[in-house]
Amino acid sequence: MTITKEDELDGVKAIGRIVANTLKVMSKALEPGMTTRELDEIGREFLELEGALSAPKSTYDFPGTTCISVNEEIAHGIPGDRVIAKGDLVNIDVSASKAGFFADTGASFRVGPVRASLDRLCKDGRRAMQIGIAQVGHGKPLAGIGQAIGQFASARGYTLIRNLASHGIGRSLHEYPEEIATWPTRGDKRRMHNGLVLTVEPFLSMGGLMATDSKDGWTLHSHPRAMAVQYEHTVVATRHAPLIVTLPS
Repeated sequence: MTITKEDELDGVKAIGRIVANTLKVMSKALEPGMTTRELDEIGREFLELEGALSAPKSTYDFPGTTCISVNEEIAHGIPGDRVIAKGDLVNIDVSASKAGFFADTGASFRVGPVRASLDRLCKDGRRAMQIGIAQVGHGKPLAGIGQAIGQFASARGYTLIRNLASHGIGRSLHEYPEEIATWPTRGDKRRMHNGLVLTVEPFLSMGGLMATDSKDGWTLHSHPRAMAVQYEHTVVATRHAPLIVTLPS
C-alpha cells in the first residue's frame, strides 16, 4: 500500500495501535503454567473488543487468532495445549485488520530467567529490527534493509533465517513488495517511495538458516535446528524519518 491521503494514514495508525496494544496485553499476561491457547484467547478477546479481525484467521484460515511459537518453533505456531514453562522463549505475532486496513507486529519474550545467550539473542534481535527500520525512507533501496541487518548479525556472530521475509502491508496482510529480504542479497533494484507501508521483521538465529514446515502444516522450525527470535514493526516510508505505526498507546 502507498498512503496518499490523510485518512489512509489514520486508518493504518489505528489498526497499528490495536495490534501493538494486543501484543502488550498478551505479553503482560504471559506466565509459566498457562497454555498457548489461553494466551491466544487473551489476544482474541482484546481484538474483538477493539472491533478488529485476526488477519491470519480471516486471510488464511489459520487455526488461531495470533501466532504463538515456543522455543524450537520460530514462526506460525498454532495456539493449543502446550504449557509455557520457566525458561521458555515465546514469540507472539499479532496481525489484524479494521475498516479495511492491516497492520502486523511481533516480539519474542523470555519467561523467567533464561540462559545468558538467549537474553543476548533477544536484545540483539530487537536491535537488528531497529537497524533495519533505520534504512526505511523515500528513494532508499529495499535491499539496504537486509544489508544493514546482515552486517550487524555477522558482526555479532548470528545467522539470519533466509526464507522468512518482510513484506508490504496496508490493504491486505501481504502485498507489494511481496518479499523484502532481511538478509544480504544481490540484484534487488527496487526502491522505496514516500507513503509505502511495509514490515521490518528479521529472524535472528544462533545457527539457523532456513525455516522448514512441520507436520501440522503451519508451525515452522529452523534448519539447522537453532533458537531464533523475531521482532517486527509495521513502518511507513517518508521523506524524513521512518514512521512506526505499531507502537502501543
